[in-house]
Amino acid sequence: MDTTERTGRRRLAREDLVLLLMAAVASVSVLAIAAFDTSIQLFGTIRLGWLLTVTVLTGAAVAMVMLIWRSWLQQRLRLWQRRDEVVELRRSLAAAEAIIKAEPQVLIFWQQGENMRVAAHTLTTVPGLPEDPQLLMRLGAWLEPESARDLKAKLDTLFTQGQPFNLLLRTGAGGDVEADGRVSGGRAILRFRDIAGYRKQVAEIISQHRQLARDIGLGRALYNALPHPVWIRGGSGQIEWVNKAYVRAVGAKSEVEVTDRQLELLETRQREELANVLVRGESFRKRMPLIIGGERRHHDIVVLPFGEASVACAIDVTAIQSAESELDRLVATFYRTLDRVSTAVAIFSRDQRLSFFNDAFAKLWQLDADWLSQRPMHGELLDRLRERSRIPEVVNYREWKTKVLAGYKTGSEPEEWWHIPDGRSVHVMAEERPDGGITYLYEDETERLALESRYNELIRVQRETLDHLAEGVAVFGTDGRLKLFNQAFERIWKLGRRMLQDEPHIDEIIRQCQILHDEPTEWGNIAQAATAFSDQRQHATGQMTRADQSVIDYAALPLPDGGTLVSFADVTVTKRYARALEERNEALIAADRLKSQFISHVSYELRTPLTSIIGFTELLESPRIGELNEKQREYLSAVSRSSETLLSTINDILDLANIDAGALELRLAPAKVVGLIEAAALGVKERMSRIHLALEVEVAEDVDELIADEARVRQILYNLLSNAIGFSDPGGLIRLSCVREGQMIAFTVTDQGAGIPHDQQRAVLRRFVSRGRGSKHRGAGLGLPIVKSLVELHGGTMSLVSEPGEGTSATVRFPEHGPRPGTEAVRSLSIA
Repeated sequence: MDTTERTGRRRLAREDLVLLLMAAVASVSVLAIAAFDTSIQLFGTIRLGWLLTVTVLTGAAVAMVMLIWRSWLQQRLRLWQRRDEVVELRRSLAAAEAIIKAEPQVLIFWQQGENMRVAAHTLTTVPGLPEDPQLLMRLGAWLEPESARDLKAKLDTLFTQGQPFNLLLRTGAGGDVEADGRVSGGRAILRFRDIAGYRKQVAEIISQHRQLARDIGLGRALYNALPHPVWIRGGSGQIEWVNKAYVRAVGAKSEVEVTDRQLELLETRQREELANVLVRGESFRKRMPLIIGGERRHHDIVVLPFGEASVACAIDVTAIQSAESELDRLVATFYRTLDRVSTAVAIFSRDQRLSFFNDAFAKLWQLDADWLSQRPMHGELLDRLRERSRIPEVVNYREWKTKVLAGYKTGSEPEEWWHIPDGRSVHVMAEERPDGGITYLYEDETERLALESRYNELIRVQRETLDHLAEGVAVFGTDGRLKLFNQAFERIWKLGRRMLQDEPHIDEIIRQCQILHDEPTEWGNIAQAATAFSDQRQHATGQMTRADQSVIDYAALPLPDGGTLVSFADVTVTKRYARALEERNEALIAADRLKSQFISHVSYELRTPLTSIIGFTELLESPRIGELNEKQREYLSAVSRSSETLLSTINDILDLANIDAGALELRLAPAKVVGLIEAAALGVKERMSRIHLALEVEVAEDVDELIADEARVRQILYNLLSNAIGFSDPGGLIRLSCVREGQMIAFTVTDQGAGIPHDQQRAVLRRFVSRGRGSKHRGAGLGLPIVKSLVELHGGTMSLVSEPGEGTSATVRFPEHGPRPGTEAVRSLSIA
């Protein structure tokens, strides 16, 4: 029994004696009071019992107090004892902790029904070992997965079977730690300690072994997962290991069968070629054909030597080779296509060398194709372009060049314009290629920009032109909305510019225009022309008379782009002038009709006396009347010539009148060309002989006859010859030729007279226009007009070629087979 316990018991005995003494004193006091009361006669015997009761109760109370006091003292004694025990335990715990902390370690213990607790953590030299107790409890967070699995398995055995263990573990940071597990009483204890010396070496060896075993396992698992055959040969050249793909390739059942039977995938010749390379310590890589599964397929054989051993793999590249062949074909086709495009294309590889260029590139920059085929660097190409002034003029060429070449590193795709000193503008676009190279597109936009400039200028001119037109113009698109308008359109219909600029629909414009002219039919025609879906789009034209008496002509015309052009012209003033002109024209036509009737009537009236004059003249010239002297014959000859000339003029006037009235009919029949010429020449023979003119006739051999009115053709030739005689000098020459011109027969009469001035050549073909200059006579001016009218009546043409002082050539052309029935004769005049 220790000192503390003895001291406590003595203290308790003393306290018991004090309690007994107090009880005795209380009893004596009660008895004294009772005796005192007995002696007093004042109290009766009844009070004696009460006193005894009080005495007993007092004694019991004292006894109870004594018992309570004793119990309290016993509790105090036990408390003192436990306090002493706690102090002793603390001294023991401090000693135990000092002993535990004296060695670097981590001490963890488990007690049944409680959570795991960290008793000590003084191990700080192991990399990856956490100091946080909560993180320390999560073993998988700081141990390698394999070490964590091993420790967990050992802990499960420790908890269930109480079997101790000792493990070497590795942290995730590469540190090594020893784990020792024990059971003590009802507790499980786990201790982590650092390792040193041979145990550390053993731990490193174990770790390396695990790493190697894992690597080998992973490698073989990977090899087995590959679809390509893989095999390992030892130093003796024998196959030591193969993957599953190799087993399938050689048709074996298992890896053991392959290694036992040494089943080879390569042929003998291929193995010998491979061995010759491995002897030199070099790796082997070559594409070879292999027979696998009865099918010949191409494989890339890769063999790596490792000391005297080697590892090999056969990669099936049949699909790759087919894809490469197809890719090569597509690339060749792509390059051929690029050679045909007009855009210059240059492809640079990732090492900045020119790998492809098309013909347009060489032509654009005027570079030698042979030099480009040598694959120059991009910088060299820029230098050569600079030498030939084919790049923009820049202040700092080196900086500009560096910026261009920086695209290979930054992957930027610049788009810029090069304005070359020779005046060209080239649009340069770059696109990064998947292989790291860059494709450049060079588009010569010089012509396009010029065209665009001219187009914009043309649009501005058209805009100004439209705005200065008197007609109102509106263009509607395929959706029926207004696309273009001019100021006249806005003015004619009194429309607001802001409303028109919003591209309103044609229905909205019609509603605004109906304020001035409300005629549904006409507006419906315009709307139908602008919005109809018919394939055959119709024109719409008409005239509107508005309420203000203004007259508007409109026309709706389809445009090639599917739009519709609607024009409005204010013809109010024009309409008034047109009415006045129509009235005047009607008056002129009536006057001309009266003139023609008068001329025809007068001509007929003149022919009768003229015929009598000619008859009497011929009678007087006849010998039956008597002999005439020279002077009389001269007078009669003059009267006869004048009468014939007057008769010819009257006949011409009558012919023109008949032609104008449509009463002249041609008697078409085959006519010999030679006969026509001879008849016309006979009519002018006397006149030509009087002034000593010669007539030269030339008829082509392929000209025989034509379908025409023989009398009218003779009249035409006669008039042409008469006109030539009138403008020829005495002793001159007149030529009459006839040639074939396709389906036409052409007669040409040429004289050597004074010619016709250019300003009078058109006038000579008008009626009643005579020209006295260069002529020996002045006629009525009907010779050439009657010729022109008769030729056109035959469906032919007439032309004049004349130069002042060089004579005149008059040509008439007749259809060889006569005028086409049912068609009007072509009336034309060509003057050179």
